[in-house]
Amino acid sequence: MHNTLRNDLPDAGAERRTLDACFLGPYGENDSLLEKLVLEFLRDHVHWRRNFHPEDPPAIPTAATHHPAYQAFEARMRRELHQLSAALKQSVPFHSPRYIGHMASDLLLPGLAAQMLTLPYNPNNVSGDAAPVTMQLEIQVGLQLARMLGFPADPAQPACAMGHLTSGGTTANYQALRLALARKAFPVALRSAGVPLPDLPDDDWQAFNLSTTDDLALYLQWQHWLEALAPAERQYWSARVDQQRIEHLGQVGFFARHPELQAPKVLAPITAHYSWSKGLKLLGLGRQHLELVATSGMRLDAGAFEETVERCLRERQPILMAVAVLGSTEYGTIDPLDAMLATRDRAQAQGFGFSVHVDAAWGGYLATLFRNEDGSLRGREEVHAGYRHFPSAPVHAAFAALAAVDSVTIDPHKLGYLPYGAGAFVCRDHRVMDLLAECADYVFNAAGGGDYHERHRQLGQLVLEGSKSGAAAAAVYVTHRVLPLDHRHFGLLPRQTVLAAEAFLEGAQRFARQVADVAVATVPIAPDSNLVCLALNPAGNRDLAQANAFMRQLHDELRCDPRQPLQVKQFFASMTTLQRTLLGEAQMRRALEDLGIDPDSMHDGADGDRLVILRHTLMNPYLIDTENGISYIDLYFDHLARRLRVRPLADARTGRD
Repeated sequence: MHNTLRNDLPDAGAERRTLDACFLGPYGENDSLLEKLVLEFLRDHVHWRRNFHPEDPPAIPTAATHHPAYQAFEARMRRELHQLSAALKQSVPFHSPRYIGHMASDLLLPGLAAQMLTLPYNPNNVSGDAAPVTMQLEIQVGLQLARMLGFPADPAQPACAMGHLTSGGTTANYQALRLALARKAFPVALRSAGVPLPDLPDDDWQAFNLSTTDDLALYLQWQHWLEALAPAERQYWSARVDQQRIEHLGQVGFFARHPELQAPKVLAPITAHYSWSKGLKLLGLGRQHLELVATSGMRLDAGAFEETVERCLRERQPILMAVAVLGSTEYGTIDPLDAMLATRDRAQAQGFGFSVHVDAAWGGYLATLFRNEDGSLRGREEVHAGYRHFPSAPVHAAFAALAAVDSVTIDPHKLGYLPYGAGAFVCRDHRVMDLLAECADYVFNAAGGGDYHERHRQLGQLVLEGSKSGAAAAAVYVTHRVLPLDHRHFGLLPRQTVLAAEAFLEGAQRFARQVADVAVATVPIAPDSNLVCLALNPAGNRDLAQANAFMRQLHDELRCDPRQPLQVKQFFASMTTLQRTLLGEAQMRRALEDLGIDPDSMHDGADGDRLVILRHTLMNPYLIDTENGISYIDLYFDHLARRLRVRPLADARTGRD
């Protein structure tokens, strides 16, 4: 076996021992710990119930357990639970270091235990009345994430950030779109209502294209102006402005009243998640208002982005939001966020403002590697210590620029190692969130006042969900308390994944030399973090269709198949494609030539414009098992090598070997 194991840092042993306590473990090594925690807090919950009003008699008599109806119900329940337990044994083995497929791994014990502990209380984080404890925990989670990103995180400061949990990154992206549209259209509503504010722009174009700094300042000016009015006047002007808002008029009514304005576009890289297309449809702007910007090496092309912004300005085409991807779903690549912000600043100087949102659903928790315990940013050389390549200068610059964006999507249920569904949306300044407020008297009240925590206790006014799991908030909060979001604590986890990715890259190079007589192997997209793709083509093959057929067969052997026992599979990997429309003609041809495939074998039919590749998400912290001297990465490449030597290329036309 090749030596990819590293133990060259002075505190590597302490890091490993800390990680040993984090998970149930690939072999269930920490079963006693989890069992003790579950039993302890189940008993604690029962005692809480019994002591709520101990003078109340038990509603369920002790003799009930002997009644035939009770016993029949228990028997049915046990039967169904046993059947469910048996069926779940065909689930994907995310816990195993032999699983290197999608963005899932084992669950952190603090979060798993906290969620199980909280579930019997069943808090609904839509309102402080329904979840007095976990609502506060969710507000704290938002501040924890804000601090990790470099946002203001002191509730005593007026410009403090605010974050909340969602069902996932898709919903968080929808929230970003809602907020961006609300703040972009609000100055126009103020003009239409005739509000006499001194800083109100002179025309609708200027009002619709304010920078996010200026639209916030105008909103605060409006709030202060309202506060100075008598109650009746305040109600009159509030209603007058509300009637002019896009949230009241809808897209059709709003733009009909402002014919000189075009509906705004969202700019995103072609690697952006499909949720952005869904979001534009849900928002009512339509898919045509999502403009996908070219990439270079599957990272947004900064030059193409600047040209797109300049064209939009020339054509007086407003931009609602620019989206940067911090860890693309398919390749884990990091967009040049610093360059995007520089372009935004130049556009703002010309009176052409728009929001910048970062979709960090995958890569958000990598920010822990860049944060000191006091929240300050670490320098690139400091972060680099102990790695072979990470982070590149562009990657460090992108993470350093996070503090200057308007909002971020993060998924605790991905690199946060927490149960589904726990996504998160974080806004840099909590005050603009009021633009999303929805009132329902039977759920919410106006008791929030000016205190930061009280202000956000009625969270349901601001979020898309009508009900929210308080147990999820407890899981995230407790995890962040046990493992604070800095490089010395939570950062131990992504550190292992990046080290694994670097070991995988070196292993791929050795593997390519080892199998050169039977196949060509390349890493088509240089990894930025902990997700690495692998392209393969049988030696001598020049046809793209044949290569893709072979790769699909290979992937069939590396994916979960519920028709077979899990133990039949040695390893699990996922699949994606390199598409000509995404990669670009020149880079696509280069990728094919590197594999020995004739670029002229591309065509417009199925699979004719794309290359099927294997995708490996290296989340499991035990991929390099220093305790037992095992590298599952080396075992994986050995498995692939054996597979390539015993199974020849399938005929793409007949499917036969």
